[in-house]
Amino acid sequence: MPEKKTTREEYQMCVNTVVDYINLHLGEEIDLKSLARISHFSPFYFHRIISAFLGEPIGTFIIRTRTEAAARLLRYSDIPVADIAYRIGYSSPSSLSKVFKQLYGISPLEYRNNKNFVIMKPAIIRPDLELKSEIKSIPARNVIYIRLSGDYKFNDYCGTWGRLWRFVKEQSLPGGEPSPLCIYYDDPKVTPAEKLRTDVCMVMPVTVTPKGDIGYKLLPAGRYAVFLYKGPYDNLQAVYDTIYGKYLPEMECTLRDEASAERYLNDPANTEPNELLTEIYIPVE
Repeated sequence: MPEKKTTREEYQMCVNTVVDYINLHLGEEIDLKSLARISHFSPFYFHRIISAFLGEPIGTFIIRTRTEAAARLLRYSDIPVADIAYRIGYSSPSSLSKVFKQLYGISPLEYRNNKNFVIMKPAIIRPDLELKSEIKSIPARNVIYIRLSGDYKFNDYCGTWGRLWRFVKEQSLPGGEPSPLCIYYDDPKVTPAEKLRTDVCMVMPVTVTPKGDIGYKLLPAGRYAVFLYKGPYDNLQAVYDTIYGKYLPEMECTLRDEASAERYLNDPANTEPNELLTEIYIPVE
């Protein structure tokens, strides 16, 4: 029924708003009553609806998101453990250590010192991989987006991109950038595949009123380490491992607590896998 579709889309938009708020305020106290207010759900239904869409209670989602952020910083930066704990919203290093050990069976310091310990998947570093790299200051950008959940390998990116184009035409909006931009919020080495989150985005020249599950947001300006990779999408995990394990340390970059993104410069439908061009954006200080 059309009513059910609209209701679900509106719910998804509200859930996206809550998740975006959490991502932007990990280092602060996150009050569940405030989240309910932001969501526009009644307090009675807030936890039930959020749990249904996220697949876990909101409190569990916040703890997992914070701890996964800690795991990335422990592995890919030299920020002291105590500073990481405060940076991602824990009241003390011991609080982070307790939760981290419950989730992963190892303390934060042990995880940092034991490079052979993997939470989910081992790193595949390719020293021979050649990537063009540079540091860029990217201006703020308007984007429309659809959020996907699930294994990065199996998301319907082309179909979702097509939906964004149809929305632009139906709303008589000026055309956006022709290259899709995907924001990846989670590290597949740390986060279970079914909980991975992706925003498929189109960069727009104007602000846009969201509708249903097609959202709008302003991506803030910032500095990025930008890498150009040529080759099959199937190798992107090894590309990321090499960026984090080889390129970023050599560039002496300090990571920001924001999601990475990819921009696809040619169409996989009419391009050979070895000729595919992908720009990878890693937020840095």
